[in-house]
Amino acid sequence: MKYPGRIIKAGEAEARIVKALKTALNKALGLRGGGGEAIVLDADNPTFGPRMKQAVQLFQARNVDDEGQPLKTDGEVGALTWAVLFGAARVPQADAPKDAFLAAVVAKAGSQADAGVREQPRNSNRGPEVDVYLRRSGVTPGLAWCCAFTYWCFDEAAKAAGRANPMFRTAGCMAHWNNAQRQGARRIPAAQAVADPALVKPGMVFIMDFGGGLGHTGFVERIDGGYIHTIEGNTDASQTREGGGVYRLQRKLSSINKGFIDYAGV
Repeated sequence: MKYPGRIIKAGEAEARIVKALKTALNKALGLRGGGGEAIVLDADNPTFGPRMKQAVQLFQARNVDDEGQPLKTDGEVGALTWAVLFGAARVPQADAPKDAFLAAVVAKAGSQADAGVREQPRNSNRGPEVDVYLRRSGVTPGLAWCCAFTYWCFDEAAKAAGRANPMFRTAGCMAHWNNAQRQGARRIPAAQAVADPALVKPGMVFIMDFGGGLGHTGFVERIDGGYIHTIEGNTDASQTREGGGVYRLQRKLSSINKGFIDYAGV
């Protein structure tokens, strides 16, 4: 059964989903449990109640996701838990943008990651490429530059296509989030994206909010259920917002706490 596009939790009303989950949980826990630990669920009972929540938590506690990371033991079945129960092919996956312009934008970002763009000197928010990103977005070199990097990628792709750049011109992540709709873009809040990963598409821009006007941003290169694969500036392997270069990274979808911006068709 394919992931239904929402988090399944206590009180779920769709009987066929509850039955499928109970059947899968009984099988999984029967293989891994035994004796007094076994929790046998009545698959013909359409109720997602306390006993089923306990079974989900037990399953989550005993399993890791496809990346080897522990599942969150919250008793709710999101995309990551669904993928372990039913297989990775049952959750949303996408490898490339369908929008031709956004494909060019992501390709431009990928070229900078492939080139190994780094700050020079380290921890300076400066460097030949970094200074260009910042100036292109309208600010002085030496500032945090993740959003300036996204703007530069859009701008370079727009110039190559002989068209206007649709992205709001800014080096500020939260300013981008707050003004993207004025440019005709669509925003997907984080909670909606986590509940339904199918809403997130390659080519979208993710926004993280750290409070106090601070944020971080980058591109979604591809989506794999509860994970996104990204291209980001001003980061590094630690996934910080003040790293030293352009990197390809992998993040849990749930780590994106603000949301996603979609310029497809704009």
